[in-house]
Amino acid sequence: MKATLTAMATVLAATAAGAQDLPQADSQWYTDAQGVLNDMIERQQNTNRALNVILFVADGNGVGTNYATRIFAGQEEGKLGEEHVLPYEAYPNLALAKTYNINAQTPDSAPTAGAMNTGVKQVFNTINLSEEGVHDQCASEEGNKLTTFAELASDAGKSVGIVTSARITHATPAAVYAKTANRNWEGEAAEGCTDIATQLLESMQSGVVDIALGGGARAFAPEGTDLGDGMLGSRGDDVDLVAMAKEAGAAYAYNLETLQAINLEEGAPVLGLFGASHMSYEADRPESEPSLVNMVETAIEYLSNNEDGFYLEIESGRVDHANHAGNAYRALTDGVEFANAVALADEMTDDSDTLIIVTADHEHSIAFNGYCGRGTPILGLCMDIAAGQVEHSGEPVLADDGLPYTVIGYLNGPGSVLKPEMDADAGSETETAADVQASQPTDEAEAEEPQVPVFSGSRGELTQEDVTDIDYLQQALIPKSSESHSGEDVAIYAKGPWAHLIDGTVEQNYIFHVMHHAAMGADQ
Repeated sequence: MKATLTAMATVLAATAAGAQDLPQADSQWYTDAQGVLNDMIERQQNTNRALNVILFVADGNGVGTNYATRIFAGQEEGKLGEEHVLPYEAYPNLALAKTYNINAQTPDSAPTAGAMNTGVKQVFNTINLSEEGVHDQCASEEGNKLTTFAELASDAGKSVGIVTSARITHATPAAVYAKTANRNWEGEAAEGCTDIATQLLESMQSGVVDIALGGGARAFAPEGTDLGDGMLGSRGDDVDLVAMAKEAGAAYAYNLETLQAINLEEGAPVLGLFGASHMSYEADRPESEPSLVNMVETAIEYLSNNEDGFYLEIESGRVDHANHAGNAYRALTDGVEFANAVALADEMTDDSDTLIIVTADHEHSIAFNGYCGRGTPILGLCMDIAAGQVEHSGEPVLADDGLPYTVIGYLNGPGSVLKPEMDADAGSETETAADVQASQPTDEAEAEEPQVPVFSGSRGELTQEDVTDIDYLQQALIPKSSESHSGEDVAIYAKGPWAHLIDGTVEQNYIFHVMHHAAMGADQ
């Protein structure tokens, strides 16, 4: 046996030594992979205590949506696209997270974000309540409120920040500071409970949250109150939370100019509200409105003034909204802005003392058609593979109905090929995001008493010009006014102190435990 093992070792050594003689050894694919292997072999674990923790959440950016963003970003740079690497995809540590909620196979953003901020899974449509919390039942909040990572970080002397392109009271950002039986209690709550906007003000007044930047101004002031740049409050009471924040010494910003005018070294709390509801999609953003990158830069500059470090949650909220609309163009352009924000945060911090985790709260029912050739525009028609060539042939692949199809589709959503019988002819035309918006019910009674028509239809002719339009809605099967989430795993990318703990397939709430150990529990 010993002789046999010795012989095997000799063969293996000879094989490794002779690898350079392989006919493929000069291929870039081969040498690139060998370079990655060498980097992996030399990688050292970082067991420093994390001074700073940054949690990036691209809402709805599961593995599939991220794949599309990768190709789109590469093609925007003139590449074929598939070979492109998003900034966080180069991070050394990777895991998959299971996203289900306590009572839901397909998750909601509120309990998924809450899981990452408290370390336990939660109930659908609730935020930071234990499993005894009941959705929409105010009384169930009593005795079931959980301690957040933000509270622990604040107790440890760290500053806390929130950045989002959605409403600052929306599910994912609210999970940093709010505890509620209904994620929709943004500006008004059931009797006996506190609305989410008020909870943010209370968190800022108590010193837990130091800077909060996002949309959602309407929940912070009475109806009709001017909050800057035409934004109006919509609260049903006479509480002006913006005025109260200012009275407590907070700096307030309502556009890019006022945000950039704030003296970040003074240390006063900062509240920035840049839209009455959600902020603009990146594809539509006016110059007066800060981008996600602008907000991230401001937040890190501000938080870095604390020598004890900080916790910052950053959400790209509108990737999710564009997927819900069945509009891949805006989902991917917001995804690219998210990647740019990650790159900036990485550049502004030090790997030795800053743990950066990049993930998503859930995926969508997005799907990808085949068999497309290399470099097929990810937002366009599926182009055929060209034999003996790298790039696609330029000829669209046809389905059995003789019609071309796009690379991206959705299993359900506003772009469904099935139409109400009265509109059956619409199946031969492309529908846009504007069409969907115009078709939404405007009368509450109409919305409450929907007529359920018979659906039928077929796919219509598609042109490259049609499908690459900013407003194009990808074809879907099941008709739904808003495309749904899916329950698939999402990726977690990590770098910095204790990032090596991000590994394998884990429950989503595990992210909290890595952050907590890195920042407060790691042995020195």
